[in-house]
Amino acid sequence: MEIVPGVHTIDRLGTGRAYLYQEADRLTLIDSGLAGSGERIFAAIEGAGRRREDLRQIVITHHHRDHIGSLADVVERSGAQVLVHALDAPVVRGERASPGPTAGGLWRLLYPLLRRGPQAATPVPVDRELADGDEIELDGGAKVVHVPGHTAGSIALYLPGRRLLFAGDAAVNALGLGPPSGPFGLFNEDRAQARASFRKLAELDFEVACFGHGPPLGREASRALRRAAERLG
Repeated sequence: MEIVPGVHTIDRLGTGRAYLYQEADRLTLIDSGLAGSGERIFAAIEGAGRRREDLRQIVITHHHRDHIGSLADVVERSGAQVLVHALDAPVVRGERASPGPTAGGLWRLLYPLLRRGPQAATPVPVDRELADGDEIELDGGAKVVHVPGHTAGSIALYLPGRRLLFAGDAAVNALGLGPPSGPFGLFNEDRAQARASFRKLAELDFEVACFGHGPPLGREASRALRRAAERLG
């Protein structure tokens, strides 16, 4: 589904979604879904009238397997470069294991069941390690916003010229709008930091926000995030 001209959401990738950004000379994929999502991603590329070879870069918002599960498959079939924040890159490369859950109570009890579900991601080389403030070649320049908390290297992509935000999991629009909590916050590495990162995103000016979990928000999305940040206290 096209959200705004040239930006498509790819849903039904397990627990979340990915995004395809179309430009005249290239395609950019933001996240890759769980293992087995490759067919839906390539179907979306073909549906946009493009070839898999047009996919030049894949930006990973963080290292959780519902965002990198199909990365190896998509890279192998397209030759696209992989861009990840430096702090999450070791997990993507398979040099370090993803941390376990930090939530307590019921969610920690459910973790063993959730852990057995999705297939682990195949390690993938990282072509570019990102840092806060870096610019990615995407429609005139997309700014990397470091939003740690869900993972140490979580990022969002901000395109001020289009007033467009790709929040990754630093903001969730499922079971309410806010920082990852409940089942989505089970894997937060630092809950307080995740809340601070949500507030950081709410300070930006954007019209449309795209999330890893939950539908995109249009029409003054930044105002909705600011209201949600105010409710955090």
